[in-house]
Amino acid sequence: MENQVQNLNEILKLRREKLTNLQEQGKDPFVITKYDATHHSTDVKDNFDELEGKSVSVAGRMMFKRVMGKASFCNIQDLKGNIQAYVARDCIGEDSYADFKKYDVGDILGIEGEVFKTKTGEISIHASKVVLLSKSLQILPEKYHGLTDTDTRYRQRYVDLIMNSEVKDTFVKRSKIISAIRRFLDDQGFMEVETPMLVANAGGANARPFDTHFNALDEDFHLRISLELYLKRLIVGGLERVYEIGRVFRNEGLDTRHNPEFTLMELYQAYTDYHGMMDLSENLYRHIAKTVVGSEKVVYGENEIDFSKPFERLTMIDAVKKYANIDYNEIKTTEEAKALADKLHIEYEDRHEKGDILSMIFEEYVEEHLIQPTFIMDHPIEISPLTKKKPENGEYVERFELFINGWEMANAYSELNDPIDQRQRFEAQERLKAMGDEEANSIDEDFLNALNIGMPPTGGIGFGIDRLVMIMTNSPAIRDVLLFPTMKTLD
Repeated sequence: MENQVQNLNEILKLRREKLTNLQEQGKDPFVITKYDATHHSTDVKDNFDELEGKSVSVAGRMMFKRVMGKASFCNIQDLKGNIQAYVARDCIGEDSYADFKKYDVGDILGIEGEVFKTKTGEISIHASKVVLLSKSLQILPEKYHGLTDTDTRYRQRYVDLIMNSEVKDTFVKRSKIISAIRRFLDDQGFMEVETPMLVANAGGANARPFDTHFNALDEDFHLRISLELYLKRLIVGGLERVYEIGRVFRNEGLDTRHNPEFTLMELYQAYTDYHGMMDLSENLYRHIAKTVVGSEKVVYGENEIDFSKPFERLTMIDAVKKYANIDYNEIKTTEEAKALADKLHIEYEDRHEKGDILSMIFEEYVEEHLIQPTFIMDHPIEISPLTKKKPENGEYVERFELFINGWEMANAYSELNDPIDQRQRFEAQERLKAMGDEEANSIDEDFLNALNIGMPPTGGIGFGIDRLVMIMTNSPAIRDVLLFPTMKTLD
């Protein structure tokens, strides 16, 4: 180990000496401000018939170099891929070739030259000019082992993107997914808006917020846990179709599907209900799969997720009956529900009621079976403080969650627009908060005032973008689809 550290220090020292020598010769790469690349690597390869014999320029990181006397080969990696360059002393000149031989793997180069094909059939660039655009003073991981330690990969994503092409592909797809969502919603007449991240009242979801203090106002604020309450204010204001894609923050644990800051997309549409939101969700997922993946069937792990078929629609009670063989319609009281929970060895708290127990049974016995896209509808009112009651049964609400691969992917409502009912729900949440529930909502008087002004019948939905990207890129953990996931600070 000591020898490895010593060798590394020697290598790093040598790289700095090379930089110093270049600077002393008036060849400081860090004074270069731009380089005009005409093509990316794959552009050259994909259009070889058109570009053969023509001059192009590419720019990227040198990932490989083989010096063979008066001529050398190197490999340049850019955003889209990589391409080989043939660098000969007689073509670029003695001084330039002498400099090139001292360049290191990791250096960023600009290469200009003619497109040709080697004797082995590899499309390459015959360099006529090589420019050092940036000197790498740190070494990249060893080529054949790459960067495999997941903790290091997440902490040093910039290295991960360089060394692992599939990681770069994942984040290119993430960008395309978000673009596809925007195009889809724009075509449906939705308007993208932005709402505050710093809020006095963090409502719209059951979650514990992060707290902060705003010095200028000498007032405590929270980081938002949801986008809901501000977006619904805009529906009141007459913006009939709105959406926002943005970061929300929940002070909860870390696991393969949870990160304390994550990307949420919420949309609200006036004059529709949760059935309209189901139709929109189904069409949106199909659009994303076809646009980004190229197929309405997507492989995730051992499963093929089929977005081409109509998504199954089950009430929560029907799902519990189907997968747990329990008819919850026979449960009439909270006492009966808790007795059933005891029989099933499901833990609960004194404050939990009949509807809470149903949700717990669903989570325990049903979720894991919902591999194909499934809408679970009609949740108990106890776990849905912002949702319209079902007219025929006030114990349940017009809400659905979309499940794929056993995960909750989206949450949607026929939005509650009765300000009197909403106040009562908020007051019930306040009682839960007083009993120690840190995730319960607080009364939002301004939001209630907006509802008093009048909100039309509205459908709303929230999508977790990160889980969506996981499914569409076959990524096993949420950290694999976040460029910079939350990590514990190293000592």
